[in-house]
Amino acid sequence: MLRIVLFLVLIALAGAGSAWVADQPGEVVLTWGGWRASPTIPVFVLLLGVFAVAIVLLWSILTTIWRTPGRMRQRRHEKRHARGRQAITHGLLAIGHGDTALARRHAEAARRHAPNDPLALLLHAQSAQLEGNRDEAQRVFRAMAEREDTRLLGLRGLFIEAQRADDAVGAVMIAEEAIKLSPSSTWASHAVLGFRCARGDWSGALAILESNLSTGLIDKPTYRRQRGVLLTARALELESMDRDVARESVMEAIKLAPTLVPAAVLAAKFESEAHQVRRAMKLVEAAWLANPHPDLADAYAHVKLGDSARQRLQRVETLAAKTSADKPGHVEGQLAIARAAIDASEFARARAVLAPYINDPTQRVAMLMAEIERAEHGDSGRARAWTLRAVRARHDPAWTADGYVSDRWRPVSPVTGRLDAFQWQTPVASLPSDKGPTIESSAFEEAMLAAPPPKRVTAAPSESPVEPAATAPAPAPAAQDNSPRAEAAKEVVPEAPKDVAKETVKDEPVLAPAEPAKPGPEPAESTPVAATPVFRTRADLGKPAPAPIPAVIPIVRAPDDPGIDDEGPSDEFTEQIGTPKAQAGGWRGFWSRWGA
Repeated sequence: MLRIVLFLVLIALAGAGSAWVADQPGEVVLTWGGWRASPTIPVFVLLLGVFAVAIVLLWSILTTIWRTPGRMRQRRHEKRHARGRQAITHGLLAIGHGDTALARRHAEAARRHAPNDPLALLLHAQSAQLEGNRDEAQRVFRAMAEREDTRLLGLRGLFIEAQRADDAVGAVMIAEEAIKLSPSSTWASHAVLGFRCARGDWSGALAILESNLSTGLIDKPTYRRQRGVLLTARALELESMDRDVARESVMEAIKLAPTLVPAAVLAAKFESEAHQVRRAMKLVEAAWLANPHPDLADAYAHVKLGDSARQRLQRVETLAAKTSADKPGHVEGQLAIARAAIDASEFARARAVLAPYINDPTQRVAMLMAEIERAEHGDSGRARAWTLRAVRARHDPAWTADGYVSDRWRPVSPVTGRLDAFQWQTPVASLPSDKGPTIESSAFEEAMLAAPPPKRVTAAPSESPVEPAATAPAPAPAAQDNSPRAEAAKEVVPEAPKDVAKETVKDEPVLAPAEPAKPGPEPAESTPVAATPVFRTRADLGKPAPAPIPAVIPIVRAPDDPGIDDEGPSDEFTEQIGTPKAQAGGWRGFWSRWGA
């Protein structure tokens, strides 16, 4: 509305001005050499306006002619740029769905139409990576690293290529150069921190951690936890070389991360050596409430030097009772009590503690039962049966990080280089699945575990040997094998019918003859022979079937993850559960260079 009013006002002013000029009398005299003109004032004004319009039109025509070549070049450049952007878009889409030939074709088109576009360089490098042409990819990434706008991206690409080629020195140099250019670069900080931890450069790792906090890459609680992890790793390394520095480091670490198991164990050890028993017990108890661990139980049992085995058992029982509300009667506490009871020769107590776990034992439970059988009764047969059962039993919790199982705690993951990655948990690869049958104990294991220990009775010299029953076949005169395994095997009647084997027979003591007995008469065919069911199934022994555990969803690695080596871990006592399908090279190769 305002514009309309303004337009009408301008028209009114123009009309008033034109009328005023038309009403003016007089004329204008123009003399140029011998030429003379004397138009009136209205005519002169009109001629002046026409001349101005002609000048403007002429100037426009001249400038248009002058600028036409440049505009044509600009239009051609815009068309090339549009074709290049279109090629880049389709090329990135081709890389996304893995079409190598199409990605290469679009990369060539992008390089031809938009050679200086950063996305064209990225498309060229990624298409070379997709084809497996690492030399070409490195050449393009070097060209990107020389440009100001793509320097960090080029360094990241060179770092990934060095990582895949197991070039640890080159990867470290590239990451350090990137972190100098951009301290807030997450990948460079992560890489440099991991490499310094792998080399045991704890001071350098702590400096990187401080930089991460100042640049806002990590928050304050994460910083405190990770600093405690690094200080604990330094204390463990210096424990045998510089105990003063190790003590100082672990005491600071336990303040920053009081629930960290290795820090609590080492701090309790130092406090115990300094005769600070109460302080050491409090440190272990705080970590135990958050994460029950066998190392904590062992440190708590030996917190006071010179105690007897029974005193250590009482102390472990006190620790096992200090469980949180969400972990009452934790299995680690029960196993710690059983371990201490065996050391104190309280075998009945150890059996009672392990009783709820022997139906579906883990490896540690089976080995403890084998030790009880060997130490209490000297029964090597039942001990061997429990040992064999331990081989097939479920795995106990272990230090696990990214599918890698270690026999000891480590500050970083050897797979991804992630700090504070190891957790005390059951390895994912060893968890049972709800599909497929479970491995049952063998018949011989069930026989050795179900049959009571044989009682050996030696006849007096004046007494005659016990004659075998008439209805039972007597053993042939041969060399006797009096081992428990052989005697248990003698009781097996493999040809007994199924309905007879299921009958219940009263337990009778087994009498070992002093000398080989003479063969007795063969039993009649109509005489029923009652066979003791030695090979008992889990249902016969009253063992409940284990509850099904839901299947584990596997974790899929990202496409640009270089992966890990297929070779096994270098640690002799490290157990690798499962064989991950991975590419060659990766973080494992870097870690092996630094002895991690």
